[in-house]
Amino acid sequence: MLLHRKKRPRYQIQAPLTSLIDIVFLLLIYFLLTTNFMVEQGIDVNLPDAKASAPQTSQEITVYVDSAGKVYLGKEPVGFNDLFDRLQERIRENPERLVVIKADGAIILDRAVQVMDIAQAAGAQKLFLATEKVN
Repeated sequence: MLLHRKKRPRYQIQAPLTSLIDIVFLLLIYFLLTTNFMVEQGIDVNLPDAKASAPQTSQEITVYVDSAGKVYLGKEPVGFNDLFDRLQERIRENPERLVVIKADGAIILDRAVQVMDIAQAAGAQKLFLATEKVN
């Protein structure tokens, strides 16, 4: 007697792609949104390098000194005579605010020190000189 076995259909392995596609789209949306927030607007300066630096998260007053030695408070150019008054005005609102000086690495150190002196005379309790972290 000859027996014929029934051929069983092979089970095909199917990966659940629906959840994978959802995760990929969520990651895509996340990266598209966060890249817009990473751009920092301001004056274009080349910061000096430092091995130990930590990111600042609190509200800050930013003073830029570009490679030509011009001083900016935020995005607006300010002369040395007006810098003291404007800083004092902003510091008076909140004395605990950070004053961050972002000076171009190519400028003479004397110019950055002058800006630091003016900020300290205006009442800045927390004064920082911005650098870029070197790996």
